[in-house]
Amino acid sequence: MSSKSKERQNVESQATFAPKGEAVSASAADSPHLEETRIRAYEIYMERGGQPGHHLDDWLQAERELEPKLRPAHAGQ
Repeated sequence: MSSKSKERQNVESQATFAPKGEAVSASAADSPHLEETRIRAYEIYMERGGQPGHHLDDWLQAERELEPKLRPAHAGQ
């Protein structure tokens, strides 16, 4: 596989980041909560130097960080 193919695959996987085994449907992918979590998890990944193998930890940390921010928005639902 060429380096450009590997780079593209890496970018595509980052754009659809979700913990292993968690399917993301088209409607769920549009969810502001999931999008914010995905972005924050990627930021955490980059803060760690982009080392693979901790995607679930990154995702869960992102959820913990965003939970207080998102809870009031969902409290009335």
